[in-house]
Amino acid sequence: MSFTFKRLEIPDVILIEPRVLEDERGFFMETYKWTDFTKFGIKERFIQDNHSKSVAKGVLRGLHFQKEPMGQAKLVRVIAGSVFDVAVDIRRDSPTYGKWISVVLSAKNKKMLYIPEGFAHGFCTLEKDSEVIYKCSNIYSPEHERGIIWNDKDINIQWPIENPILSEKDSKLPLLDKIDSPC
Repeated sequence: MSFTFKRLEIPDVILIEPRVLEDERGFFMETYKWTDFTKFGIKERFIQDNHSKSVAKGVLRGLHFQKEPMGQAKLVRVIAGSVFDVAVDIRRDSPTYGKWISVVLSAKNKKMLYIPEGFAHGFCTLEKDSEVIYKCSNIYSPEHERGIIWNDKDINIQWPIENPILSEKDSKLPLLDKIDSPC
């Protein structure tokens, strides 16, 4: 198998470590292989790829999700720099509702994070010129796009920054308990 899969404290969120072949020329790795992912139970059909570049350290993007019927699972990977990547369980009937999980993803460690539908996603850049690419299981739908404010005290994410660089839109997102039905 080309990947090592590890369920995290919220078991539906999975850290994925690809097998990397390195030599003096550089490296080669598979970043996605449907047969390996489905053997582990990740059966989404990814239909859209996104690429985000943040030029400054401390840029915070999120916490974003799309409500049904346009919910999205994501497979997140960093190709330049590093990020503190976060997934928040927003499935109201889940025993881990409102809980969050974080991992550091970087170009150096080459790890990926699988985030299923029903989770809000965000990240904070730990380096300048960080680039994140992610596969989505559904297309972007502006009318289904929703979000949660990054510093919601009930969620209490331990971000590695106190004064992030936010978009105007992200700075005005509601608290988790104020969003309409997420899933």
